[in-house]
Amino acid sequence: MSRIPAVDPATAPANVKASLKGLESALRMTPNMFRVIANSGAALRGMIQLNAALGGGSLDRATREAIAIAAAQENGCDYCLSAHTAFGRQAGLDDIGLALARAGKATDPKRHSVLQLTEAILKKRGHISAEEFADAKRAGISDAEVVQIVAEVALNVYTNYLNVLADTEIDFPVVRTTEPSPQ
Repeated sequence: MSRIPAVDPATAPANVKASLKGLESALRMTPNMFRVIANSGAALRGMIQLNAALGGGSLDRATREAIAIAAAQENGCDYCLSAHTAFGRQAGLDDIGLALARAGKATDPKRHSVLQLTEAILKKRGHISAEEFADAKRAGISDAEVVQIVAEVALNVYTNYLNVLADTEIDFPVVRTTEPSPQ
């Protein structure tokens, strides 16, 4: 059971109910993570708006999911790893792509560079070296993409930390950060 109760959409305040209904329409479900975030209407609105804004950025959905998987693995968040493994599969990542994302790697050279930068940002809390930054630039990552990658990392750190703290009940096929990646 979650330490922070998941909000019941049926009894939620009107503004929260509308947001949860929109999520259900978009995702065909209302994940427990959003129901936990819904304890703060402001946090829920911010989460939805940031996620939507980043979805309109230059990183494709599979790359965004790979970033989320790498972050969940690094931060030990089983909820987010489970959710983003399911979403990553929907975005076209196969078993190898999912396993590699957990290790901050990819077969696609550009996605691999994005994940290497993601891993460096996560492990060093943004204090990456000049060489790591230069490697990202040499790999063709634009300044706009660097900024978006940092935003993706920040969004995922937020959800990772909240779901670990709340012990959010996993409502996706369970994938544990402590289990080896299937290959």
